[in-house]
Amino acid sequence: MKKYSESVYKTKRWKTREVMVGNVGVGGDNPIRIQSMTTSNTRDVEATVDQIIRLADVGCEIARVTVQGKKEAEACEGIKNTLVQKGYTIPLVADIHFYPPAAMLVAEFVDKVRVNPGNFVDRRATFKTIEYDDATYAAEIEKIFETFGPLVEKCKKLNRAMRIGTNHGSLSDRIMNRYGDTPFGMVESALEFARVCRQLGYHDFMFSMKASNPLVMMQAYRLLVAEMMKLGWDYPLHLGVTEAGDGEDGRVKSAIGTGSLLLEGLGDTIRVSLTEDPWLEIDPCKRLIDFAKSYEGKGIAPFIETKRNIKEIRRRFVRQVAPLHRDGSVILWGEPQDDVKADAFFNGTELTANGETFSNFAYIRNGDPSSWKKLLEEPADFILLELTESFLHQGRYFFEWIQEVKLDLPVILVGNYPLSEEDTVIHAAAEVGALLADGLGEGVLLKTNLSPEKESSLAFNILQGCRMRATKTDFIACPSCGRTLFDLQEVTQKIRAKTAHLPGVKIAIMGCIVNGPGEMADADFGYVGSGREKIDLYVGKECVERGIHYTEAVDRLIQLIKDHDRWIEPQTEETVCL
Repeated sequence: MKKYSESVYKTKRWKTREVMVGNVGVGGDNPIRIQSMTTSNTRDVEATVDQIIRLADVGCEIARVTVQGKKEAEACEGIKNTLVQKGYTIPLVADIHFYPPAAMLVAEFVDKVRVNPGNFVDRRATFKTIEYDDATYAAEIEKIFETFGPLVEKCKKLNRAMRIGTNHGSLSDRIMNRYGDTPFGMVESALEFARVCRQLGYHDFMFSMKASNPLVMMQAYRLLVAEMMKLGWDYPLHLGVTEAGDGEDGRVKSAIGTGSLLLEGLGDTIRVSLTEDPWLEIDPCKRLIDFAKSYEGKGIAPFIETKRNIKEIRRRFVRQVAPLHRDGSVILWGEPQDDVKADAFFNGTELTANGETFSNFAYIRNGDPSSWKKLLEEPADFILLELTESFLHQGRYFFEWIQEVKLDLPVILVGNYPLSEEDTVIHAAAEVGALLADGLGEGVLLKTNLSPEKESSLAFNILQGCRMRATKTDFIACPSCGRTLFDLQEVTQKIRAKTAHLPGVKIAIMGCIVNGPGEMADADFGYVGSGREKIDLYVGKECVERGIHYTEAVDRLIQLIKDHDRWIEPQTEETVCL
C-alpha cells in the first residue's frame, strides 16, 4: 500500500461546463454560487422584490420564486423590471411544478427555469404498483418529449438557463415502479429530461438531486456524476438537502449532505434550505463554501462512485464494547457531568462512564500509516481517531487500512474545532458527518469552544443526521415558499415545542403538497398544507385527515401520534422528582 503522503492526487472541483444564469456564470472556472428562494406570494411584486433585495444585500447570487400558474408567471415580469430599476441584476429563477403553460410563459421574463422531472409531465404520484411494459414505457418517454420539448426550444431561443431538479419526494409512478423510490430512480428521472435537452441541441442546463435524507441525497449526486463521467457529460450541479428544518438541526443536515460533496470537489452552486427567513440561509452557505476551499490541494484519490449502499458498507463485524453504544456513541471532552447527556467523558487519559473508568483504547493522532501498526501489536478495545489535517481524506485512508488488515475495532472520530459556534457546527457536520454517513466510524468526540451542553447537542445531531442513532424527534420541515398558505415557521416551532421529546419518531411539516406525500416517505407522520389555512394529516404516505384548519391541526397531529402508540409524556422536573 502506498503511503498517504505519496498520493499524487489533489482535491479539486470536478470541472463542469459554464452555464450562464443571467449575468452569473455557474460551473466552469466560476466560484461556487449561493442561492436562496423567496417565501412571499409571487403575485405580490413589491413584497417579493423586497425579499430578493434583502437576499442580494447579504450575498445571495441567484434568487428563485415559485410560479404555480400564469398569474405568478406574469408577476415575474414586474419583479424583474422593478429589480433592474432599483439597480439589482441578481438573476431570477422560476420554480415550476405540475403546470407546463406557466413555464412557457415565465421563460420570457426570468433568467432560468427550474423544472421537476417528477411532476412536469406526469400527474401526482399515486404510490401504487403499475405495470409498464416496454411499449408503454416508451410511450411515456415520448410524452416527455412532446410536453417538455417546447420549453427546451423556447429556453434555447431566448438563451435561458434551466435546472432539471429531481426531488426524492416527487418521483413519478413510472420511475418508482421501474427503479424504486431510490437514488437510482432519481438519477434516471433527471436523465430522461436531459436526453430531450441534448436531442434538441440545448446544453444550458444543470442538475440537482435533492432529498430530505442526507444519505439519499449524497448517493444520488454521486451516482449522477458517475453516470455523467461515463457518458462524457459535464453539466453543473446545484447542491442541497431539501426540507432540512431549522436551527442547528437544519444546518447539521445540510452540512452533512452538501458539505461532504463540496469537500469531495462536487458542486457548482448551493442552497441551504432552512425553515427560517430566506436571508438566514446565506451565512451557512458562505461557511460551507469557505470550508470547501480549505480542502483544495489536499490529497485524495479521484472521485469514483462504487454505488455505495450504507446498510452494506457499515462495518458489520465491529465488536461491541463498553462503554460504547451500538448505534453510535457520543463522548465528551472533560470530566463527567451529571446534567450533560453523553455515553462517556474523556479527560485525555481515560474514559469515564457511569462511574467506571476505561483505559484500554488506542489514541491515533496523525495520518502516517507507519504509526498505525501499533494497533496490530498492542491489544485495544477501541480507537480514538484524531486527524488534524484533511480529516475527511486521511480518515477514509485510515478506514481502508483498518479493513485491509482486518481489525474489528470500533473507531470514535475525534474532531478538533477551536472555532466560532457557527463554524464549529458547519465544519464538524460536514467533515465528521461525511465519514459517518459513509458508514465509517462508530461515534463522535468533539473538541470545541462550545459549552458541554452544546457540544453534546451537536454530536447527537450529527449521529441522527447520519441516520445512526435517533435520540429525539426527527423533523422534516420545508423552508416555505410562495405556495405556503400558513405561517410555516410559527407552526414548525409549535409542533417542535410539543413533540421534540419523541426519540425515533419522524414528523414531516410541509407547506404544500408539491413534495409532501413523497418527501414524507421516510416520515411516520405528516402535516401538509392543502389549501388556504387548511391542513392534511398523514400516517406514512396515507392521508388520514383532510382539510383541517391549521389552528386545530397541531392538536389533531398529537392525537394521531397517540392513537398510533408513539406518544410518551414529556419529562418535567416535577415528574422526574416523582
